[in-house]
Amino acid sequence: MSDLPQTDHPPTDLPQTDLPQARPDDSERLAALGYRQELRRSLGILGNIAMGFAVVSPVVGLYAVAQVGMSIDGGAWIWALPICLLGQALVVCVYSELASQWPLAGGAYQWTRRLANPSFAWMSGWLWQFAVMFANTTVAYLASPWVFALVGAVPTPAQLVLVSAGFTLLCALVNAYGINLLRWFVSLGIAAEAIASVLVGVSLLLFFRKHGFGLLTDTLGAPAATGTGGLLAFLAVVAVGGWAFIGFDACVSTAEETKDAGRQVPRAMWYALLSVGAVVILNAVAVALAHPDPAAVVAGRDLDPVTTAVTSSFGDWSAKPFVVVVLVSFTACLMASQGGAARGLYSLARDGVFPFSARVRAVNRHQAPIGGLVAATVISCAALPLGLKATAMGSLITFGSAATFLPFFLLTLAALIARLRGTWRPAGEVDYGRAGTVLNALAVLWTGFEVVNICWPRTILAPAGAPWYQVWAALLGVGTVSLIGLGYLLARRPQDRMAAAEGSTEAPDSKAGQSGLTIARSV
Repeated sequence: MSDLPQTDHPPTDLPQTDLPQARPDDSERLAALGYRQELRRSLGILGNIAMGFAVVSPVVGLYAVAQVGMSIDGGAWIWALPICLLGQALVVCVYSELASQWPLAGGAYQWTRRLANPSFAWMSGWLWQFAVMFANTTVAYLASPWVFALVGAVPTPAQLVLVSAGFTLLCALVNAYGINLLRWFVSLGIAAEAIASVLVGVSLLLFFRKHGFGLLTDTLGAPAATGTGGLLAFLAVVAVGGWAFIGFDACVSTAEETKDAGRQVPRAMWYALLSVGAVVILNAVAVALAHPDPAAVVAGRDLDPVTTAVTSSFGDWSAKPFVVVVLVSFTACLMASQGGAARGLYSLARDGVFPFSARVRAVNRHQAPIGGLVAATVISCAALPLGLKATAMGSLITFGSAATFLPFFLLTLAALIARLRGTWRPAGEVDYGRAGTVLNALAVLWTGFEVVNICWPRTILAPAGAPWYQVWAALLGVGTVSLIGLGYLLARRPQDRMAAAEGSTEAPDSKAGQSGLTIARSV
């Protein structure tokens, strides 16, 4: 196979049997955007919501931020969560308009190539892909200790890495059988997670609360203990808290497998973000108020405040069931996120703008992007040996957060510039009108602030005695991935292929503005 991009229009007389589960309006809209329907279009809105909910994951999100937040700012850390949720809601406003107009897998890359120049678009897609793939490494690694906790064993670093690799491969196997099996597993996982999360959170608040609500404004002396001021400590918590609300774009990854995607994907993103946000905030408040000794978290004597709050309230019998719930949550999160990474690579590779595109764009008989799945799994597993050294894995976690917000910033910036230049006006089912420009500008300010806030080197966000490179991990990681991408951009010039494809198809580009999508909107 050649590496030439496959963005030519499919024949108008394509037999309907080639699109067994695609609605005509969806396949025609995809054709108007320059692509064939290769993935199985079988998801309804609930299936699409499931993908976003699983990746955002209230349990995974809470575990990622609760201990760090409380240790830095005591009970007052809770207030960072609604701020981060509001900021991410601004991003979803922009994403909704874009997904409505261009319902394509690989949203960050596909949208930016229609809003900005090819080099900028390609780099946005490159950064987003590696952020997701290394985030999968992190999820798999953080899940592995719970496997050992289920059997009461204490793992070695090598055992953690091996179990993480097995966990990643198991999730890849499910993904390889297509979107229907993936949807079934993910839906089962989030049902268990949602029920357990809400029941636990409400129960802790109603029956096991040990502190008054005044705790939620008490820093417990944490800023003084870490040698930072109150504002600086809170900014550090905001940097961490954003991690709990970043997976909603998984809804976009399965846009080409969702029926009536232009209307349903924006809805799914909102449902996923707001439902997870409500559950995360509920459980964060519940854990803080039900924890027997919050000061122990601040002092570093309790590194798992969530489990402590649950087991001290419900009793030791709850430990094993709670471990099962956490494992199910991590499994659903990894499966959905891995599927999103595979579809993002597929989107890049079918345009011939990713290394080994001819193989990466392959789709198997289950209509799953098997080439992207294999590539995403290999890259995620290749980073797992960092788990042999805790500081190295900590650096990867820090990089993952920064690398996720950077594409948010680049995309919202590209959208704002295109609006102000008049080269893009939303032409899909979602259009916020003049308010959209204000919301877009606020999204740029929020994501730009978070990129700087996360990348700012802070010793309080690293373990005591951590090496310098962990403190600077966000900048180093983003810089390294960007330099590698820049090298590929200069050597292989994928931007030339993108420009040629735009010139040879009717797909909209940044010069055509909204007119190129008139045909798609009228379908």
